[in-house]
Amino acid sequence: MRALILHSADGLDAARLEEVATPEPAAGEVRVALRAAALNHRELWIARGQYPGMALPSILGADGAGIIDAVGPGVDPGRLGQAVLLYPGLGWGDDPDYPSPLFGLLGMPGPGTICGAVCVPAASAVAKPPHLDFAQAAALPLAGLTAWRGLMTKAGLKAGERLLVTGVGGGVATFALLFGVAMGAEVFVTSGSEVTLAKAQTLGARAGFNYKDEGWRKALGRQAGGIDVVFDGAPAASYPGYGRALAMGARVVVYGSTGGTSFPVNAPELFLKNLRLMGTNVGNPAEFAAMVGFIGDRRLVPAIDQRFPLANATDALACLEQGHGFGKIIIDIDGE
Repeated sequence: MRALILHSADGLDAARLEEVATPEPAAGEVRVALRAAALNHRELWIARGQYPGMALPSILGADGAGIIDAVGPGVDPGRLGQAVLLYPGLGWGDDPDYPSPLFGLLGMPGPGTICGAVCVPAASAVAKPPHLDFAQAAALPLAGLTAWRGLMTKAGLKAGERLLVTGVGGGVATFALLFGVAMGAEVFVTSGSEVTLAKAQTLGARAGFNYKDEGWRKALGRQAGGIDVVFDGAPAASYPGYGRALAMGARVVVYGSTGGTSFPVNAPELFLKNLRLMGTNVGNPAEFAAMVGFIGDRRLVPAIDQRFPLANATDALACLEQGHGFGKIIIDIDGE
């Protein structure tokens, strides 16, 4: 089978499409013949050596969907032929609140998904919602799970609350918009692109604010009247803009550090408003199953920006690095 392999942390030029042996499932595993994979920014960080626990060479990719075509000892053979998407983590552990020290993701240190087939624990292969095609299903795992855990487990978002999603257009933020609207929240978004803001409003955002406009801070406060939940992947730039617009008891969930690793917090504002500031990343298998069930029940469809064949996987990485539009970048692996 063909696989996109990163040999060294020397940038995207070190990623090459190569022929490798098709893996065989061990006890308790299934093999999934992949039909689509999706990219995340972690592929760029890994290629630059900016990711903890580097173990190279490695097949890239944490997101994937396909068909179970082989099962290992101890796995129900009735699962053969099942269309699935993959939980992107390995070894979460027994504590639902926090991952174990051994936790890792597919695509380094675990096997990657930008290839013809991957072997994973049988429980990690979750039935694909029937209304989604393989490309749409592959878009879900890592970005969708991060948004789901942040909004549901961490923030406890409720219908009717006012949610601010910063940097909409990126994968995680776009899922937060999708979930927030489906949950019945009033969703406000920020972006540096008017085109992106307009797209977000077609998907249900009540209003969008261009963070390049110095007046967006006051405009947010006027239109929202107090934000209950913030989902923020770039707090260094964003927090100073929305801090004064936070409602009493607001919850701020941080899932990334784009644009800087630290940001100032006004201490009196924090305690006088009884704010909660928390971090989140990825999610556990039960949260993944709940997210997939929610998507199936509500028939939600992820936003896809561009699609590339596996033969052009390195072009897909370049597209991600150069910046792209709205939603996920997909690599189609049909026929591998």
